[in-house]
Amino acid sequence: MDNWQTQAADFAQKRNLHHTVDVYALDLMSEAGEVAKEILLATGYGERPFQATPHLAGELGDVLYSLCQLATAANVDLDQAFTATLAKYKQRWQTKQQIGNVSNE
Repeated sequence: MDNWQTQAADFAQKRNLHHTVDVYALDLMSEAGEVAKEILLATGYGERPFQATPHLAGELGDVLYSLCQLATAANVDLDQAFTATLAKYKQRWQTKQQIGNVSNE
């Protein structure tokens, strides 16, 4: 099966949905905001423990689609980028027992 990035690009191409990198970046941020809003709603704005709603999965799917489209528009192969990120995190974990890029200075 094709990867997510290829599937998203094929979907967009068949429907003539093409935008510039800046539009896809803004769309990604908008979709991420919708994920945050779903989490706020699911917790009653922090008043109760989180429980996933059916809408959250859809919003996360929207984020993934937008990320795939942004990467394609920017000529970034997400498979390669993700593999490189995991290697970077593995190295950081081995040396610092954390994946963040936090300086001890």
